[in-house]
Formats: sequence, C-alpha cells, structure tokens
Amino acid sequence: MLSRFTRGNIFKVVLAFVFWLFAAFYVLIIGMGAKNKKVMLEGGLYAVLFIGAFSLPNGSGAMLGLGSMVLSAVRSYMLRDLWLPRRVRRLPSGEAVQIPAPVAAPAPPIQFYQPSPAATPVAGASDELSTALTWVSAQAKQNKHRLPADTYVTILETCQMLDSVIDAETRQPSGDARFEYELEAMVREYLPNVLQGFLAVPPSMVDNRQPNGRTPNEELVEQLRLLMGQAETLHSTRHNQTSADLTSTGNFLRERFGHHQPGGFDFGIK
Repeated sequence: MLSRFTRGNIFKVVLAFVFWLFAAFYVLIIGMGAKNKKVMLEGGLYAVLFIGAFSLPNGSGAMLGLGSMVLSAVRSYMLRDLWLPRRVRRLPSGEAVQIPAPVAAPAPPIQFYQPSPAATPVAGASDELSTALTWVSAQAKQNKHRLPADTYVTILETCQMLDSVIDAETRQPSGDARFEYELEAMVREYLPNVLQGFLAVPPSMVDNRQPNGRTPNEELVEQLRLLMGQAETLHSTRHNQTSADLTSTGNFLRERFGHHQPGGFDFGIK
C-alpha cells in the first residue's frame, strides 16, 4: 500500500470520502476513466439501483440504496488498480519506472532448452515430454477459475492431441528431426510459456486494453487457438505418416507374398 501514497491518489481518496453520498456512482466513474466497458456496465447497474431506490417505499428503498452504495464502495476498493496507480520511482538516470503490482509467485518453471533441428531424441525424452504436458494440465486445472471461458477445454484438448503424438513417437520414432524439434518446442516451451504468462497477470487487469488493443484474456484465447492449430497439424502429420508406413508395408507384402502357385507358395525364387 505504501507504493500508492502519492498526492494524486490522496486527493482522489479525500474526494471519495467527501462525496460519500454518491458512492453508488464510484464504479461507473472508475469505468469511464479507465475506458473499461465491463466496469462501466457494472457501475451503471449500481447507479440504476441507487436511483430506483427513491421510487420505492421508505424501508425497502433505503435498504436498496444503502446496499448499492456499499457494493459500489467495496468494488471500488477491489478495482483500485484502475484509479489509484502505484507510485513511480526514479532511476539515477531520471527514467521513470512504475512499481509493479505484487503477484503470486508462479509455479517453478520448466527448464526449457532449444534443440537444434538436427538433434536426435535422447533416452527418456518421451517421458520428459509427457511430464511437461502433465504439468500444463495440472496448472490449467488448478487455475481453472482464472481462465477465460472455453480456454480450459482448449488446453486439455491440445494436451490430449500432443500426448497422442508423443505415444506414437515412443512406439515408432519417425526419424524426422524437424518434426521432433517442433513437437519438443510445443510441449516444453510454447504451451507452458503462454499459460505462465497469463497467470502472471493480476486478475484485476485481465480485462484492461493493452497498446495493441487486446486484453490479456483475448490474447490468451488467440494464442491458445494458434497452438491448438499447430497441435492438430502435428497430430495429422504424424498419424498420416503412420498410415502411409502401414500402406507401404502392405504393398511390399502383397508384391512379395501375394502370388500363389498351384503347387505351393511363390517366394520370388525363379
């Protein structure tokens, strides 16, 4: 809280106490100042309830009006990041740096590495990839309440497709160095980094517009959509290759052993 003690913030808090009778309008004003449509809609609801309370009988009207004021005041405190920015400190060079909001420490990150396209899989690589997918699924489940709608299902479906590819590689390695590189990058780097990056954003800021015009929620949805598309590509490529290998084996067997002679089998010996 000490990082919020600035003259501007103190002035805003003093005004809030002076005009406490208009507490029902605080959230609406905060939303308008932050240009956050979701907050504006919520604040508009409190304002409508407060105004509507004057048309009700004394007892129920007073309770409704007081309730809207209390709810708006509580929400104003919860949305303090939108109207009480943190103190800016100065570096020796004079550059201003804003003190970041404290966030819960994320789970210990997986140690990623960048294998070269020509690298060959080492023993136990498939187990390590499966472990990485298990970690992603566990993190998604643990933070399900923080994820935007449908993104939890998207993460699980992506993990299932990648796990199927890993199983196929374990049973019969493709020998394609580029394919193995893309699979490792997806499982070890791209998917975990996207999830960790979103969970590092404070929950109160996931609907704030960024310079690119998108909110963190929208960014997560878009990035997961792209990763799921890549997972589908890896899945179809690997299993199409499996089908092609089976067909090649069948063609060989049909050519080698598919011709019978009346006196026995033709083993290709003339």
